Amino acid sequence: MSDTFEPRKVPGLTACSLCAGETLGDGDSRDDGQLGRLRDSAARGTATLHEVECLDQCNQGDVVVVRPCAAARRSGGRPAWFSGVAGDELTGLLEEWLRQGGPGHREMPDPLAEKQVDRAPGEG
Repeated sequence: MSDTFEPRKVPGLTACSLCAGETLGDGDSRDDGQLGRLRDSAARGTATLHEVECLDQCNQGDVVVVRPCAAARRSGGRPAWFSGVAGDELTGLLEEWLRQGGPGHREMPDPLAEKQVDRAPGEG
């Protein structure tokens, strides 16, 4: 085991496992739902995925946070919080943005910008 820290080379993605799929409800076409889409994206190397039980945004539904990769963070990239990014189309758009580098590397596509939520520092 190495003692050195290796910074992330891809963006990070944090998803609330308790609210994933709320946007689509019973109308989701996938048996494994929204978490399945996010897990598939991570398996393709688009982002590192962390599933948490709560992001303290329960009233938002389908909350995900995109964290910039280490290089983008050093150059000013900041996490982006989203609500309601669910389904094949929006998740595909999110994955493409992540593939291009995500926050700090590429401008956020308009459909994702419409789903971005403000989260004030220290809000919980």
